[in-house]
Formats: sequence, C-alpha cells, structure tokens
Amino acid sequence: MSARPAAGRVLVAGVGNVFLGDDGFGVETARVLAGRSLPRHVEVLDVGVRGVHLAYQLLDGYDTLILVDATARGGPPGTLYVIEPGSVPVPGPALAPPDGHHMTPDAVLALLGTLCAGTGGQPPRRTLVVGCEPACVAEGMGLSGPVSDAVPQAVRLVEDLLGASREPEPCPPAGEAVN
Repeated sequence: MSARPAAGRVLVAGVGNVFLGDDGFGVETARVLAGRSLPRHVEVLDVGVRGVHLAYQLLDGYDTLILVDATARGGPPGTLYVIEPGSVPVPGPALAPPDGHHMTPDAVLALLGTLCAGTGGQPPRRTLVVGCEPACVAEGMGLSGPVSDAVPQAVRLVEDLLGASREPEPCPPAGEAVN
C-alpha cells in the first residue's frame, strides 16, 4: 500500500446502494468498521445513497475523508483499490444515476467545494477512496462472493490507513490478563 496513513479528524464514509448488489460494498464495510474499536478522532458514517448529506456532513470540518465504495476499474471482482484524487481520476460508483441520492465521489466533492465557497468552510485536506471492483450491480440485495470476501480485507485496509493516527491502547493494570 503506497498511501500514507490518515491524520487529524477523519471521516470514513461508506457509500452505495444496498439494493444494487455489489454497489452496497461501501455500506457493508462501514457497518463492520462501526463495530470496531477506532481512535476517538475517527467517525464512521453509513452514507448509502445520500451524497448531498455527505457533502453537508463534511462542512463539520475533517482533515481526512476516506470514501468506501464499489469502484469499477476493470480488475477482477473483489479487487481493492486505494485512490487519492488528484493523483488519478476518481471513478464513480459502479452505477450512478444523476440525482441527489446517487452522487459519484467527484460530484460530492464538487458540491462540497461549492458549499465551502458559500459558507467559508474548508474541505478535507486529504481524500482517499477505498474501492472494490464489483461483480454485479443489478437489482437485488446482497454482495457477490468475491466482494463479500473483500469486506474484511477492506476493513483492515482502512484500519491500516488510519494506522499512524491511532491512539495507543492503554496498558492493563499489573497482573491483569490481556485477551
């Protein structure tokens, strides 16, 4: 992994439509991450198809945004990608109808730029996309096998991206067992 770890206040946002098969990858990954022990400065949000909500949430001030989404780039289903906008074009989700509930990461960031210009807010200094190559984004619930298998790997990948900004775990009192 070549991306440097996230620092400062971090928002991890799972995006996607759970009714379109593998497009629900980001939502499922966010669900798993929300149950993990993460540093206090990390917030996990299941955005789903609410791209406008995400843009407004970002006005609260975050140093880093990590978007988790289905990302069709032509690899085998289940392939994970870490993309830093600005270094390469950011693809939208595998299926992205042009409305306020199905916004691509590019559209969310463009809206955020407009909102920041109007409010004096600041966008995150850094944005990363953790994407997964979908197998199928047809109507239906549930992830395909390869994408479902990639969720635990994506959770570890996000945790690795948060690595440098993790707070040290407190040591247990002397004589207490560590599980």
